[in-house]
Amino acid sequence: MTARLPARLEVSALVRAVNSAGGFAAVVNKGEPEAGTLLVICTENGANRRLFERMPSIDEDREWTMSQAEDAENKQLFDDYLERRRNQDSDLWIIELDIANGERFIGLPGTNG
Repeated sequence: MTARLPARLEVSALVRAVNSAGGFAAVVNKGEPEAGTLLVICTENGANRRLFERMPSIDEDREWTMSQAEDAENKQLFDDYLERRRNQDSDLWIIELDIANGERFIGLPGTNG
């Protein structure tokens, strides 16, 4: 298993990288500074939201996985999922990245969705 950066440092670096690239990044929910779980919402101009979180993998590392995608017909489902996660984990960080192909900032190939 690889060592983890403190959550607050990872969040700060992510926000700065997106803002420096001309996008907008904001902390939606502030979690535990050292070891809080990170959820990253990727969106373009506030639309087509996708939610990513790190999940354990077979090799005991953690990989970013899309756990929720916004349904254009029922956007409330996405918000409800976030609220449930927030209620389940008080240490949770939620960061929103509003930039084209925001997935690239967490090391994933972008989408054109």
